[in-house]
Amino acid sequence: MKRLVLLVTIAGVALAAAPQAQSAAAKASAKSAGSATPGPWKSLFDGKSLSAWRTYRSEAAPEKWELKDGIMAKDGNASDLVSKEEFGDFELELEWRIGEAGNSGIFYRGSEDEEAIYWTGPEYQLLDDIKARDNRTRNHCAGSVYDLYDAPEGHLKPVGEWNSTRIVARGAHVEHWLNGFKMVEYELWSPDWEQHLAKSKFKDWAKYGRIKKGHFGIQGNHPGSLALRNIRVRELQ
Repeated sequence: MKRLVLLVTIAGVALAAAPQAQSAAAKASAKSAGSATPGPWKSLFDGKSLSAWRTYRSEAAPEKWELKDGIMAKDGNASDLVSKEEFGDFELELEWRIGEAGNSGIFYRGSEDEEAIYWTGPEYQLLDDIKARDNRTRNHCAGSVYDLYDAPEGHLKPVGEWNSTRIVARGAHVEHWLNGFKMVEYELWSPDWEQHLAKSKFKDWAKYGRIKKGHFGIQGNHPGSLALRNIRVRELQ
């Protein structure tokens, strides 16, 4: 009888501890997934001014970008843009609308040490997945980590409609979101990332993906039209 009571007691303690263990595991998982205390939102484009941006490797204002009806837009080739401020751990949100066969991208943690920002900063691809020439592989399609990680099909809105993008970066952990769906999740500098990098066009560029705090960039020197609005960021601590 005493042995039975002891076994029941041990079982009860184990059952009571299980939810606590699961809770601890959930918290650890959330932390590893890049959860952090966010700071206040900061506008990088409020529809009224391009003052948060400049031409890449220049103090000049954005070239061939227009500001109209609360939208920043370009039609055809324009200057590549960089944010005046640099960001390390962050959450970036924006809305974008691509033209037919359009091709562009959003860069993060980029440097101006090299000829082009894509030599250093990973790219969130913006693309017309249907008619753009650069649509042959899923790691070149909208929402992908360009030339490294594939983006799944079925989450991009038709040409001419607004898409919402969210990029989260905390330490090595990065997430690409498109229209509320997590497209890509990866760990910078991990063995998996190094393998993908070794197969990419960036394999010989020593600073690619290595910078922990840098500029945002918007690709302008590609054909097609692109419009953006409601760009905002908050730092993660």
